[in-house]
Amino acid sequence: MTAKLKHIALVSDNYALQGKFYEAAFGMRTAADPRPERAVTVSDGYVGLNINPRKPGRPAGLDHFGLEVDEVEPILAKLKKHGVEVVRRPSTRPFAGISTHDPAGNIFDLSQRDMANRTSVYVEAEKPAPRRISHLALRTLQADRLVEFYAELGLKPVKGQHGNFQLTDGRVALLLMPWRISDYEGTGIVRPGPDHLGFDVESLEAFKSRLQELGDNNPHLRAKMLAGKEGEARMKLFASSCPLGEYRIADVDGVLLDIAERK
Repeated sequence: MTAKLKHIALVSDNYALQGKFYEAAFGMRTAADPRPERAVTVSDGYVGLNINPRKPGRPAGLDHFGLEVDEVEPILAKLKKHGVEVVRRPSTRPFAGISTHDPAGNIFDLSQRDMANRTSVYVEAEKPAPRRISHLALRTLQADRLVEFYAELGLKPVKGQHGNFQLTDGRVALLLMPWRISDYEGTGIVRPGPDHLGFDVESLEAFKSRLQELGDNNPHLRAKMLAGKEGEARMKLFASSCPLGEYRIADVDGVLLDIAERK
C-alpha cells in the first residue's frame, strides 16, 4: 500500500495575488481549467496547490493537505480503527473526495486516481519542475504517535532530525514537529497545525535574484520577511525546528516558506 502527498490547500484573503506569486516565484503552472470564482489551483507538476478564498469563520494560511492512495476503501477501515470520522465532499472539489483527520486533529483529504470528482491539475500528467514542493511541516500534538498512523496509510517513515519525525512518499516529505506552547516564548502563539511549506530550487542564488526582481517590478509580489523582536524569535524557532531548508521567508499572504537548493 502506497500513498502520495499530492494536494496542499491554503486559505487566503488575497488568493488571486497569492497564486500569481507562486507562478512567478516558483514557476508553478495554473490549471488548464481555471475556476477564478472559486479558487486558484497551481501545480509544480506533482503536487497541486489550491489557494481558496477565505470565507467568514475560516482562518487564513496553510489549511490542510491531501493524500492519493491506491484504494480508498481499505484506508477507511484503518481510519475507523483509530476512531476517526470521514466526510464525503461535494463534487466541486477537484481533489477532495473524502476529508478526514488524524488522531491529533490535523485535517487531510483522501483520493484515488479514478475517483469521480478529480479534475484540474490532479488529472494531468506529472511533469516535475525545477522548483518544486519538497515538504509540508505540521506542528502537532502526539507527533511520535502520528508516525505510525501515517505509515499505516502508506507513507514511509525516515529518520527525523531536531526532535522531529519524518515520512515520505519518495518525493515529498511530511514533517511532524512536536507542538509546545513554551516554544512561542517571545513571539505570537500559533495553534497546532500546518506550519510551513518547503521548496527545492535549482539554485538558491537564482531564486533570491528572482524574488528581488519580482518585488522591484511589482511590490504586491514582494516576499515578506520576519522582522522585529517577535519576528526574530519566530525565525529562530523556524530555523531550529526544521533542518530541511536553508532560506526562510513568507509569501505575500504570510505563509512561511522553507527554501533549499537541491543537492
